[in-house]
Amino acid sequence: MAYFSISIHQWFRQSSRSLPWRKTNNSYKIWLSEIILQQTRVDQGLNYYLKFVENFPTVFDLAEASEDQVLNLWQGLGYYSRARNLHFTAKLIVDQYDGVFPTAYKDVLSLKGVGVYTAAAICSFASNLPYAVVDGNVYRVLARYFAVDTPIDSTIGKKVFQDLADELLDREQPGNHNQALMELGALVCTPKSPDCENCPVALMCQSRKEGTQLSFPIKTKKIKVRKRYLHFFVFCVKDKVVLLKRDENDIWKGLYQFPLIETDSEILSGDEVQNRFGDITAITDITLKHQLTHQTLFATFHRVFVDEYQTLKGEILVKNIDLIDYGMPQLLIRYMEDRDIFTL
Repeated sequence: MAYFSISIHQWFRQSSRSLPWRKTNNSYKIWLSEIILQQTRVDQGLNYYLKFVENFPTVFDLAEASEDQVLNLWQGLGYYSRARNLHFTAKLIVDQYDGVFPTAYKDVLSLKGVGVYTAAAICSFASNLPYAVVDGNVYRVLARYFAVDTPIDSTIGKKVFQDLADELLDREQPGNHNQALMELGALVCTPKSPDCENCPVALMCQSRKEGTQLSFPIKTKKIKVRKRYLHFFVFCVKDKVVLLKRDENDIWKGLYQFPLIETDSEILSGDEVQNRFGDITAITDITLKHQLTHQTLFATFHRVFVDEYQTLKGEILVKNIDLIDYGMPQLLIRYMEDRDIFTL
């Protein structure tokens, strides 16, 4: 075990990336980075982290912001529940902890949007507390190093890998140890093309000895992908368009969108349009495919040009040049940029 820890520490000092959240022990900024990096690559999350720190340098600033401001800044990052949880938790920290980020593991774990991995990361990185992190990178490194054939997505597997991580943890430098292990998975022990020649623990890696690196980690569950057919109606009212905020407990909650009809197939009937909007002349524009983790979206955009529009409940008229101020799903941003709707 000492060989493993010493080896990854030495490698980390020489080969790790220079990232801003690694240069601070500020719990707020570390928490911010961890929430942003959930389900997000570092190269994508970095700019969002910098934007959030610039706009909300303290937890007080984030707590005082409106949800629209937070969602607009998060725009394009996906998994918007993270942004809502971030905002909710900032207000809770201000109200219940007087703006001082909690340091005890049980208190950090109790925060909305924080799970076992994130709590361990925050506590070890910010306060050097001895909690081992187990994320996707760690699962992969440990599964290959020990050739563990227990599925990582099983209840038993989660316990097996957490126990392994706990046993390996350098309790004098838990923060550095966790960072090194995660970085090893991100840069060297990658999913499809592991760089075994430059791996600091290759000598003792069981799967490398057996030539079975790509067989690990093992998963049992297959993701079921649901198809959804969305028909967006872009009402162009001179230099304005119609928007409404999504408030149902679904994807993109809290973001703005065009009026929508969702169907069970790609076919949209005239009766459905009539029942929703009355007599309108719509021009079908384009269909875009958008892949989410568990859903495949087929979004068809229909243009409707009118001189005036009577907004319904929840709808607003927004000038094209002001659309940039409204948090919208990346799918709609793609469409508007392609059609120059921001500047029409």
